[in-house]
Amino acid sequence: MASTPPPSGSYEPQERDRSVGELLSVVTGDLQVLFRQEIELAKAEIREEATKAGKAAGMYGGAGFAGYMVLLFLSLALLLGLSNVMDGGWAALIVTALWAVVAAVLYRKGRAEAHTVSPKPERTVETLKENAQWARHPTE
Repeated sequence: MASTPPPSGSYEPQERDRSVGELLSVVTGDLQVLFRQEIELAKAEIREEATKAGKAAGMYGGAGFAGYMVLLFLSLALLLGLSNVMDGGWAALIVTALWAVVAAVLYRKGRAEAHTVSPKPERTVETLKENAQWARHPTE
């Protein structure tokens, strides 16, 4: 039996139509994978930035505690200095000076760490821009 062409007006799927459908399916699948990977990248970046923010907060907390100790020992130094002009007061004043140095160092470290925190997932934004550029001009 010879194959006859379909009468005009009727439609029969051709091999080319199936190929376009398969290609569309592959592209859709790739886009889904890309979208999932972008979400995972964003999550990883946000987790990394949250860790940095936590470290900075810990250093601010350390600076606050050290500041508290400065006030405590300064008060003790003043008390001992007034009550015992020489020995006890000078010792407390030296301890107070040491705590002041610790507070200053922790504060500066916390401040430097806080300046490195970025709330925006930079790499994800960059790759999304690249993906959008590629989608607009896939042959370039």
